[in-house]
Amino acid sequence: MSPKATGLPYDRVWNFSAGPSALPVSVLEEVQRDLLNYKGTGMSVMEMSHRSKVYDSIINGAEATLRRVLKVPDNYAIIFMQGGGTGEFAASYLNLFACKSVRDKQRKLGRPLTCDYLVTGSWSKGGLKEVKRLGGTTNVVVDGVKNADSGAVSYNSLAPVSEWNLGKPEETAFVYYCENETIHGVETPSSLVVDAVDPSVPIICDMSSNMLSRPIDIKRFGAIIAGAQKNMGPAGVTLVIVRKDLLEREEPDTEAVRGVPSVLDWQYYASAGSMPHTPPTFAIYVCGLVFKWAEEMGIEALDQLREARAGLVYDMMDKHPDFYRGV
Repeated sequence: MSPKATGLPYDRVWNFSAGPSALPVSVLEEVQRDLLNYKGTGMSVMEMSHRSKVYDSIINGAEATLRRVLKVPDNYAIIFMQGGGTGEFAASYLNLFACKSVRDKQRKLGRPLTCDYLVTGSWSKGGLKEVKRLGGTTNVVVDGVKNADSGAVSYNSLAPVSEWNLGKPEETAFVYYCENETIHGVETPSSLVVDAVDPSVPIICDMSSNMLSRPIDIKRFGAIIAGAQKNMGPAGVTLVIVRKDLLEREEPDTEAVRGVPSVLDWQYYASAGSMPHTPPTFAIYVCGLVFKWAEEMGIEALDQLREARAGLVYDMMDKHPDFYRGV
């Protein structure tokens, strides 16, 4: 499609990329206005020190706005990191096994705790593979859907909860799942998981592709991870929302943390306000503008908009079954 055929401002195209994905035009316009001289500072956000008072207000403002938009409870930390979802595959495992509550639970059991994985597509499969590579003991709760006739496994739907193989709560460190698999297309409703898992077991959820599109009951999760490039801003920053008790460590206990690289250490980042070193300053700045836009729109309105857009696609598929085949 030619850009001019869309009727969009600035001859922009319809961008359906999963990520990096389209940003609100009003956000891009504000970035454009302030690109060379941010709010009279005489420099771009890309040029200013991350230790300056101006940037401090940018990153703190981004965190505060997101906390309001998603109603993040005070006992959760919001951390801006790097490394994408792939980095968080490892970070989730390493941080949970360094936290005091998991280590206490493991000592009581007398053997390594199990990491439960719902494998619903490519990204959750990648998370499972990474934990295995790091030496974790894993339990596959569900692995796609098996065809009754051929036995072939596919990732185009979700097995019923009655078929899930959740580990015993006293033997499980955490349950991990990806809420929306952008490659295979399966979305797992959070209510299915949080209602099925024992409340004593932390749930780690990759929400990269649907974060900021609907209200989230944050308190039902141990940690939420999300690459910003799907819904929140440009590529380069990864968001972690984690319950603060999961950041607690035994002090002094070098054994608990020596296997956690600083660049993946949630506690290290949280204690330094997401800035133990130079963060992806410009990406966080743009995310902050998107958070403000979402606050102005309202998260409930964004949820309704998401449903409406999805309806346009799926209604068209349903109307033309000879051309489209839903799975």
